[in-house]
Amino acid sequence: MTEALAWRWFDETLDEGYRLGLEIDRVIIESESSTQAIGLYETVKFGRVLTLDGVIQTCERDEFIYHEMMAHMPLFAHSGAGAEALRVCVIGGGDGGMLREILKHRHATATLVEIDGGVIEFCKTHLPNLSAGAFDDPRANIIVADGAAVMASDGPVFDVIIVDSTDPIGPGAILFSEQFYADCKSRLAPGGILVTQNGVPMIQGDDLRRSVGYFAKYFADASCYLAPIPTYFGGFMAFGWASDDDQCRQVTEDVIAKRVAAAQISTRYYNAEIHRAAFALPQYIRTLFDGT
Repeated sequence: MTEALAWRWFDETLDEGYRLGLEIDRVIIESESSTQAIGLYETVKFGRVLTLDGVIQTCERDEFIYHEMMAHMPLFAHSGAGAEALRVCVIGGGDGGMLREILKHRHATATLVEIDGGVIEFCKTHLPNLSAGAFDDPRANIIVADGAAVMASDGPVFDVIIVDSTDPIGPGAILFSEQFYADCKSRLAPGGILVTQNGVPMIQGDDLRRSVGYFAKYFADASCYLAPIPTYFGGFMAFGWASDDDQCRQVTEDVIAKRVAAAQISTRYYNAEIHRAAFALPQYIRTLFDGT
């Protein structure tokens, strides 16, 4: 480690007066893709950390929590889990971690729509463990395109749509709009589930309230679930949940446990107990939805 880098830190400011600092061993690369600035850093505590436009997207040490919770929650909750081929669409997710977890389900197929093909190629080269070969799986269909435009167009329906987006600023803002959620509804098969990245409620509560309010206009069941992810700082991370099948969120722990055992999937965070517990919301988050 050079003296110049020994005291270098990467700082992310999520909100006014609040930031996260990660000590960096070395800068691996800082570059511009076709749409955004990409950074990759080797950190002291969290391994390699990927940033887009100065915002942390994923890191090697805790990425498994985020990707497992976004992928396995809807796939095991779906009424067809384990009994039929689930058609899954991921909006975003260019690092490949979501694709990796989805394709652990033997009967799943996945379409990944990423606006920036440069992110995919970058992560294949510099973060290959995240995708673990998933981009080359014959069940994966990779589309480099605007996810909002794809959802607004005619095309096949999906059983699960996962919106692995950046925060609602800049190019990612449209993925939190009412029209986008309405378009997602039109591309879901009956009984389908929509799951979204919805930020940290302690700091981004208004964004979560707005999203769940939009869900309620188009879906019979609108809520969220939670997971703690250290590098997405500020407490619990929220994942939006929307479906016209209100029983998907009520599947019992015993049923989930049987589905997990039958799937023979290896996880580091997700399990049947976590699945049920993730839907339990603290009061400060529940009150966001009063009147929704």
